[in-house]
Amino acid sequence: MTLYEDLKWRGLIKDITSPELIEKLNKGGMTFYIGTDPTADSMHLGHLSSFLLPKRLKDAGHNPILLVGGGTGLIGDPRPSSERDMKTKEEILKNYEGLKAQAEKLFGFEVVNNLDWYKDINMIDFLRDYGKYFTINYMLDKDIIRRRLEGGISYTEFSYMILQALDFLHLHQTRGCDLQVAGSDQWGNITAGVDLIKKATGDTVYAFTMPLVTDSRGVKFGKSEGNALWLDKNKTSSYELYQFLVNVEDSMVIDYLKIYTFLSKEEIEKYAEVNENEPHLRIAHKKLAEEVITFLHGHQEYEKAVHISDSLFKGNIKELTLDELKDASRSMDSYELSKDLDLVNLLVESGIVSSKRESREFISNNSISINGDKVNDLDFIVKKEDALFKEYTIIRKGKKKYYVIRHK
Repeated sequence: MTLYEDLKWRGLIKDITSPELIEKLNKGGMTFYIGTDPTADSMHLGHLSSFLLPKRLKDAGHNPILLVGGGTGLIGDPRPSSERDMKTKEEILKNYEGLKAQAEKLFGFEVVNNLDWYKDINMIDFLRDYGKYFTINYMLDKDIIRRRLEGGISYTEFSYMILQALDFLHLHQTRGCDLQVAGSDQWGNITAGVDLIKKATGDTVYAFTMPLVTDSRGVKFGKSEGNALWLDKNKTSSYELYQFLVNVEDSMVIDYLKIYTFLSKEEIEKYAEVNENEPHLRIAHKKLAEEVITFLHGHQEYEKAVHISDSLFKGNIKELTLDELKDASRSMDSYELSKDLDLVNLLVESGIVSSKRESREFISNNSISINGDKVNDLDFIVKKEDALFKEYTIIRKGKKKYYVIRHK
């Protein structure tokens, strides 16, 4: 397969600005950029699909540039529903440094900051040199702007399109950048850049978008109970990533293997066959977890995540190291205990059960385990001296639900 055919097969291309781009992609040698604003100090799993695509292009002979918007981040890309909250300059700088370090480590991309060229442009020059190329009618015709008109959009966010177009123009003129890659929600902004370059220089440049990665309900992929799954393992552990990935929908796992891994078409088709015939084995899911976690954090972190998962599944809590226990407990409901307490009352106070009657029933029915051991003694006392590493008591209710008691 050609590069373009492979990208299409993986579902990584939605719209292109010109059919001429297909041959240029297959040929290699284009300088291109992809951008993100520093809204946080780490990328999350939703970003990963976007930034694996430039790696694919790089491996095919193209030259990537990652733009982290230290300038545009101060403005905010228009959202479909409401104005973004403004972040301070200090927050933006901190987030920029975090994203820059992460991108360089994970992908090896060159990172640029658009604040470096914005800071020397005054308002009069901005309007004369760039604003003159944009009619209000042109901007209002963009989908993201049109959807915001009824509720209102500030001039600040309205101007974002021009700034992103300016980024493309600047990188084209200074770095020979002829291609921009972005998510499909950025189509209006990136075509504005293509049009600006044509008007200002007469040059033809290109762009294409990727579909946004979602689950079967259309919810953005990488969201767990409303929280992003971060690529920084200090924010989201490898075990938490593992649990999310091995539990993705059977109907979507092959799509995710195409998007999030570098496995070949032949390899993925084999996993598709296994997933179709024996989905309960979750072989495709485990391969997805292995590929993603190994890419992000190394194979040792993947093996650690598997060991934690197996130990919790089998109830072998005492096999976990302190480091593994800390990772495992991050995804558990927690309760702080300042004194020794009988188990009946602890289950109620911590919210594990709703009443003492229910507490006694669970204990009497052998449905409560403490640090991997079944407890059916109604007079059992939970003590700090018996805690794992003198800090953690892990309670399992039933077969799957875990809670952590942290001793002060």
